[in-house]
Amino acid sequence: MKRIAQALRPNWRQAVEAIGFNYHTIDGDLYWDESGFFEFSYDQIQVLEQATNVLHAMCLEAVEVVIEEDRLSEFYIPDRFHKWIKDSWENDQPTLFGRFDLAWDGQGPPKLLEYNADTPTSLFEAAVVQWHWLEDIQPANQVITQFDQFNSLHDQLIDAWKFLKQNGWDHVHFAATPNHEEDFGNITYLRDTAAQAGIETQYLDMPSIGYDHANRVFVDTDGNPIKHLFKLYPWEWMLQEEFSQHLLQSSTIWLEPPWKMLLSNKTILAILWELFPNHKYLLPASFEPLDCDFVRKPILSREGSNISIVSQQHDSSQSTDGPYWDQPCIYQAYHPLFHSPTGYAVLGSWIIGDRACGLGIREDIQPITHNTSRFVPHRIRRT
Repeated sequence: MKRIAQALRPNWRQAVEAIGFNYHTIDGDLYWDESGFFEFSYDQIQVLEQATNVLHAMCLEAVEVVIEEDRLSEFYIPDRFHKWIKDSWENDQPTLFGRFDLAWDGQGPPKLLEYNADTPTSLFEAAVVQWHWLEDIQPANQVITQFDQFNSLHDQLIDAWKFLKQNGWDHVHFAATPNHEEDFGNITYLRDTAAQAGIETQYLDMPSIGYDHANRVFVDTDGNPIKHLFKLYPWEWMLQEEFSQHLLQSSTIWLEPPWKMLLSNKTILAILWELFPNHKYLLPASFEPLDCDFVRKPILSREGSNISIVSQQHDSSQSTDGPYWDQPCIYQAYHPLFHSPTGYAVLGSWIIGDRACGLGIREDIQPITHNTSRFVPHRIRRT
């Protein structure tokens, strides 16, 4: 695994905008950064793929334990939602995708930092934008014979939607926060993959979703029942809102399902360490500070907010601001990220259904990844 510098394509802005990637620059700074790329061997990709598949299986086992032992209170989920979450698990409500954030430098086992299991983003850039980049920078014969990419995301998404369609998901509403360009880009891409699977789709802004009290179902702006709804909107936000009381009676089926909120909550890191102590893919995690360098993470923080890296050895700390300062926290042993002169990199390993199938890399000059951290493409060298 190495990071290689490369000149920007002269027409890179036009190239990415031509495929619908318009949020390549955020607040004047590059978000999509093709001034360099990461290169892997096939053996290294196999390590990442195996780690992701094993972690996924471990996470499902952890959910089963949490449900069976009635430990949802450890996730600070209000009691009135516990049975509803348990029912979603026991009824085997389907999941579409997730993204494991891993620390790895190409040596030894990758280490789980957290699981973005509910509303993972950077999907479009991982599935489409970096593949177009790879095709564009290399002659066509070299892409085939010399280079590849850990990226079957597009095909796997279509296959996953086809499976859902076979199980009654003929029409799916998609909802996201209004006026949020990145979320809209991701959900538009997901709608496209669903449409390619033969599913009829419709977009809604989250605030425009209504509720039919007589029929106990959420409805769209035309008053039509929402049978299946994909939301790019966090469960923990939904549970705090006024309409959340209707979740318990509604027949609407959600993607991601309610049980996924257990995996998107950082409490799961402590549960995993309890169930699989000293596992090679895990870092020690606890509800109490550790006797080593550690990272303090609010259980529901997002986009690198309110994270603290504490060094016992050097008696120092580094922290970020944000709105999650008053939440319960998990303490996870510190593990260094891949570091190069351009910054620190987190590897986002994607899973569709039950299969690892893609990689997206975020890089920042600081060791805490933010929502504006750069997305850097990757390739695999075949020989």
